[in-house]
Amino acid sequence: MSISFEQLEAFVEAALAGSFSAAARRTGKAQSAISTHISNLEDDLGVLLFSREGRVPVLTPAGQRLLEETRVVLDRREHLVGVARSLEEGVENRLVVAVDELYPENALGSIFQDFAACFPHVELELLLPLMEDVGHMVLAGTADLGVMWQQTTPPVDLAFRTIGRVPLRLVCGRDHPLAMQPVAWEELKRYRQILVASRGKKQKRESLRIAAEVWWVESNWLILEMVKHGVGWAFISDHVLASSPVASHIVVPELLFDAGHHEVPLSIVWHKKKVHGPAALWLRERISQEKSVFIVSDG
Repeated sequence: MSISFEQLEAFVEAALAGSFSAAARRTGKAQSAISTHISNLEDDLGVLLFSREGRVPVLTPAGQRLLEETRVVLDRREHLVGVARSLEEGVENRLVVAVDELYPENALGSIFQDFAACFPHVELELLLPLMEDVGHMVLAGTADLGVMWQQTTPPVDLAFRTIGRVPLRLVCGRDHPLAMQPVAWEELKRYRQILVASRGKKQKRESLRIAAEVWWVESNWLILEMVKHGVGWAFISDHVLASSPVASHIVVPELLFDAGHHEVPLSIVWHKKKVHGPAALWLRERISQEKSVFIVSDG
């Protein structure tokens, strides 16, 4: 059995056009060529694809079933050609991107929608580590790009570009003492603080600490669940709070020491010694241009 793409294409064109002559006109080929390709395909497959009893050929039940399979084969051929063309142009075969939860997830959908349209043949792995863990992955080569909170003193091999600031709200549960009245800075030290935990060095995590007693939790979403139950207070980004199912149980108390939020700078990071191809360079620029998600509200 030797089935050619020409045979498969003739079969699909004839099925779509409704006749061999119409398929010939659509493809610019002779009708005899279309008929020959389809007849040879039927011989190779051992089944009748078209009934020729009427004035125009009609798909048989076997033809209807095999038409879908043929479309898949032809689609995969186009995919193969596209992947080969991308590799010839130097486009990466695969990218790993690590994004901290601080980055608003509502922006990621549109960014990667555009990425998929521009680089349809690049395999993507999107990871969600926390804080310094993003930078560690980029330095170790397990991620090609990272989006993370901007470190005061980044590692020397880590290149970065500031992309914006994310507001963090102080939150507590309805029955927490901090929910009862405007909060002074010193009061925060009296009650347990719940901080997002990275797996990096402990001294770097300590820079975010305010309270005397701290719990470390490796998820902003679980932190809000703890806050809901009065375990402690926390700083949470607006987008995480707005998307949380426990948001209605959370209080954002009035503060006496600032305008109601802290701003955390975010950066896109990459290894200085790693050469990026077109896909990674495009993604770096696209993420850097996404400014709307960093608008700070006054609520």
